[in-house]
Amino acid sequence: MIEKVSLTGVAHELEEFWSQRVVGAGNGNLFKVAKGTGSTNWHSHHDQDETFVMLEGTLIVQLRDGDVELGPGDLLVIPRGVEHCPKAEGEARFLLVGPEITSNAAGGRPDWSRR
Repeated sequence: MIEKVSLTGVAHELEEFWSQRVVGAGNGNLFKVAKGTGSTNWHSHHDQDETFVMLEGTLIVQLRDGDVELGPGDLLVIPRGVEHCPKAEGEARFLLVGPEITSNAAGGRPDWSRR
């Protein structure tokens, strides 16, 4: 059965920061809704690009050569192997697109975000 998904609805249901919930799959990619506050750890993904699509709030993606600020409706692709550190002053909700789940220590998830 084909059903639509409310991305912001799912984002508001998330209880843990920097965790991801898969809401769809297509063309070899997973579509994952996430929310963040504070900062992740600096990290890179050697096996995949990471695509951020902002839904709500502001996310600053720190890069070694400068920061990129994202707001609702913005999209940013971090190429594989590029070190980055997303952070949010308040709550930020976003969609991640990529072939794997990255909400783990290797994906930058900070220890404090785990229950």
